[in-house]
Amino acid sequence: MLDIRLIRERPDFVRERLATRGAGDETLVEKVLQVDERRRKLLAEVEQLKAQRNRASKEIGALMAQKKTEEAEAKKSETRELGDRISALDAETRTCESELETLMLQIPNLPHASVPVGRSAEENAVIRTWGEKRELPFKPRTHVELCEALKLVDFARAAKLSGSGFILYTNWGAKLERALIHFLLDLHTTEHGYTEVSPPFIVGPQCLEGVGQFPKFKDQYYGVVEGDRTEELGKLYLIPTAETPVANIHREEILKEDQLPIRYCAYTPCFRGEAGAAGVGTRGMIRVHQFDKVELIKVTRPDNGYAEHEKMLADAERVLQLLGLHYRVVLLCTGDMGFASAKTYDIEVWAPGQGSFLEVSSVSNCEDFQARRMNLRFKTASGENRFPHVLNGSGTALARLFVALIETCQQADGSIAIPAPLQPYLKTDRIGA
Repeated sequence: MLDIRLIRERPDFVRERLATRGAGDETLVEKVLQVDERRRKLLAEVEQLKAQRNRASKEIGALMAQKKTEEAEAKKSETRELGDRISALDAETRTCESELETLMLQIPNLPHASVPVGRSAEENAVIRTWGEKRELPFKPRTHVELCEALKLVDFARAAKLSGSGFILYTNWGAKLERALIHFLLDLHTTEHGYTEVSPPFIVGPQCLEGVGQFPKFKDQYYGVVEGDRTEELGKLYLIPTAETPVANIHREEILKEDQLPIRYCAYTPCFRGEAGAAGVGTRGMIRVHQFDKVELIKVTRPDNGYAEHEKMLADAERVLQLLGLHYRVVLLCTGDMGFASAKTYDIEVWAPGQGSFLEVSSVSNCEDFQARRMNLRFKTASGENRFPHVLNGSGTALARLFVALIETCQQADGSIAIPAPLQPYLKTDRIGA
């Protein structure tokens, strides 16, 4: 969440930056200021009454010592009235603080000054491209056609098992998916300096709130209950991304400055309900409810957060470079960024069968926005507790990487040529004919 002091001291700046997102979030600033002012007045009044009660208590002791019982009893009555008033104000303060927290959790992060102002993806900026689109001497097949011809994915049986939006990898398809996951983990841990972790796939709501997925997007994720205990719904959720558990690993901790930067890498499946709203009923692997991903997380000092952001982007790009896939890097505009992000790059890979680019990675610096929500801090050399920058990036996401790979590497005879980095994992240079 944002720093309440920033909202108090620079409300116009906060309104201006929020307005660039184009979602009307700037209207929440005035509500926050009003509730915060009321809370501060209540706290001041409580402190004043407590001081008054303390003075009265001392006077009671003096009166009792002087045997002035009647006056002491009158003072006791006064302190009881003060106590009742303090209790009432404390309850009002708690209500006010709860209202303030609810408002603060609804406000998205402020876009960084380098982010282009725009309302939609059409106004995103292409920063660079890498490689060339593969010119195929034949009409490229789509990934659906390739998967069915080579029996890489069984779409019909996946739908029979779980409904639309799910994938059943089979034979070489399952092996290729596993090879990609192993390749990504090995690359990031051996060459890019990340520490591999394997987190739970089910988390409590505090983790989703910590990274900014709750409360705004609560209706898009899968709640989990044990058996038919519907009264427990809301206590646990399937993760929408490894970012959710991994970014929260150090929540409510105070790290030492020399521990930073922390770099984590994790493979998890990801579960997202919003895919259905985007027409997931169409066949294929572009938008699905469950997909695999290797996620990158960094916790860094604020002074090098953006340098680490660029390094993380390069780490994700390296995946596609090694696989020989044509891609472009896009800087998202203010209106297309995620709720928690201050700056986001998307990496979009070319898929010949689709005739379009597919997003396979988002690399974001959330600055201290998530750290505040998780109460994650680090202690500086001078002994000051500060909030770190928290970064996340897909390194990368499947199944779209799978789609781009098989569509790019398809051959005239219908087979798939396997890029050299994957051959040691698959122990073959070709799938199919």
